[in-house]
Amino acid sequence: MAGADKLYTPELLALAVALADYPADRSLPLHGQARSKSCGSTLTVDLALDSEGRIEAIGLQVRACAVGQATAAIFARAAQGRSRDDVDAAFTALSAWLAGSGDPPDWPGLAAIAPARAFPARHGAIMLPWTAARDALSTAGADR
Repeated sequence: MAGADKLYTPELLALAVALADYPADRSLPLHGQARSKSCGSTLTVDLALDSEGRIEAIGLQVRACAVGQATAAIFARAAQGRSRDDVDAAFTALSAWLAGSGDPPDWPGLAAIAPARAFPARHGAIMLPWTAARDALSTAGADR
C-alpha cells in the first residue's frame, strides 16, 4: 500500500474532483477521443478555438482512474490560450518524460502527478488529455 499512498495524494485526489469544473459540452465545434491501451480509460474532449486558433473553451468526459481524472483537470486548467503547436509540444515532452528521458513539459500543475511516473500502467491515462486534444485539433483545418 505504500506505493499507492505515494500516488494517491490528497492533492491528486482534489484534482480528480476538480474535473467537475469542465463538463462535456457537445455544443463546442471540435471533438476528440482517446483510449488508453494499458488500462482502458477513455477521454472525450470538446473544444472551441478563438480567432487565432487557440483553445478558448473546453469540456471533458473522462472515464479513468484518479490519476487520469487528475491529469485531465491539470490539462483543462492550463489549456485555455494554448495552440495546436503548444499541445503537440507538451504531448511529445510528456511522452519522453514518462519514458524516462527529458523533463516534463512546461504545463502548470504536472508536479501533482509526478509520482505516477513510477507506475507505467498509469502512463496511458496520463496521456489521454493531450491525445484527445490533438485528435480534436487535427479537425480544426489548416487555417486554425
